[in-house]
Formats: sequence, structure tokens, C-alpha cells
Amino acid sequence: MTVTARPFGELLRQWRERRRLSQLELSLTAAVSTRHLSFVETGRSAPSRELVLQLAEHLDVPLRERNRLLLAAGYAPVFGETPLDAPRMSAVRAAVGQVLAGHEPYPAAVVDRGWNLVDANRSLALLTDLVDPRLLAPPANVLRASLHPDGLAPHIANLAEWRAHLLARLRRQVDLTADPGLEALLAELRGYPGGPELPALPAAGEIVIPLRLRAGGGELAFLSTIAAFGTPLDVTVAELSIESFYPADPATAAALRARG
Repeated sequence: MTVTARPFGELLRQWRERRRLSQLELSLTAAVSTRHLSFVETGRSAPSRELVLQLAEHLDVPLRERNRLLLAAGYAPVFGETPLDAPRMSAVRAAVGQVLAGHEPYPAAVVDRGWNLVDANRSLALLTDLVDPRLLAPPANVLRASLHPDGLAPHIANLAEWRAHLLARLRRQVDLTADPGLEALLAELRGYPGGPELPALPAAGEIVIPLRLRAGGGELAFLSTIAAFGTPLDVTVAELSIESFYPADPATAAALRARG
């Protein structure tokens, strides 16, 4: 069976519509004439490689999809995808390792674009020890492990609130990347029990959504931050993110310090 690649103009139009931009709006921000942009979308004009990258930049297209746009326009990809264990990635591995080790005794994990666990510090065991080992077999998906009934979900005191937060994050990522794999993951997670998908109104005085975890006969409360490499030129690096959990109250901080 022969699979025909989708033309560049069709892909460009889909990205423009996904970003809710008209041809006029995109042409103004990208400094391209509306007429030329229209001709490119309909296939009447072929874009240069520079124009492909220029439009992708203004549409905030992820690096992986920029390569696909280049291929659709007849050009070779320009963004590499280097395995994390490759020698040239040593600086990236060192930076990730430093962040993970420096965050002890608080949990931290590195995930890829599909939310598969790439690396973690020792303190993440506080969470993973509550998960059925079947859900941690590589490639372990941290969202599945969090919301699956055999995962962390039964131990999350504010499951409905945390579930709505995670689903909202994943929906935004699907909107950004148009990744079919993430769309399938979102559909799977929506099928798990745990409450409504839309978050409830925040409680009085709350400034962030905490993860409230029942563990060790008590309750621990965490807030989280997400870090990513700021100027990636490699697909692997661009798709890495580090989620770090911090104590949300003094009792949690003391409990984690006691664990060492």
C-alpha cells in the first residue's frame, strides 16, 4: 500500500486554524503577504525552506512537527533527535542529574513528550511505592500511573481536583502538538473514575492546586513546578520536562526531611 504524504499547504492551514489565526493575522505577524500565504496554502506557490521555518516559528509549532512541515515542503529536516544516552548529550544528562539530585529529599521526575518516565530521583519512591508495579513497567507513563485505579489515584485525597488539573494540562498539550498519541492517552485517562473533568471553584485562600497524598498514616501536601530547556535545537531535548514536587505545608516538609 502506498501512503501519500499530506501536502505542506494543508498542514500549514491546519496549524494556522489550530492557533485560531486568520491568513491576515498570520501574514502580519510573520511579515508575509496575505496573497503569497494564500498561494502557499492552496499549493499554487512552493515555500522556501526559510519561509517554512518562519511560519512554523510564528505558529509555535513544536520541533518534531517543524521537521514534518519541512518534509512536506520537500526539504530535509533540520532538527536532530539524539538519544539521551548519546555522548553529545552529556551536558544535558549532567544538567538533569544535577536538578534531580539537588531536589532531594523532595520528589522529582523527568518525562518525555508522551509523559513516559525518563529519570527520577530517589525520593520519587514516595509516590511510586503506592503504585501497582505493572503500571511502572517501562515505558512507565506517569499520567496513567497517577490516575489509574491501581495507581496513585486511591491515595490522592483530592483526586477530583488533581485529576481535573492533569487532564487540563494534557488537553493544552494536545492543542499545542496535535499528537495522536497524546489524544489517545487523553481519551484513556478520561475513562478512569475520579470525578468531573472540569475543575471545581478554588477553595477560599488557595493559591495553587496541591497534590494531597495519603501516605504513612497521614496526609502529605505538595505543590509542583515544571522545568524545560529554554533554547532547544534537538527534538529530544525540546520534549524533556522535569516536574519537581515541593512541600505545601510545614508538616509535609518535616516528614520528608525525616525520611532523608
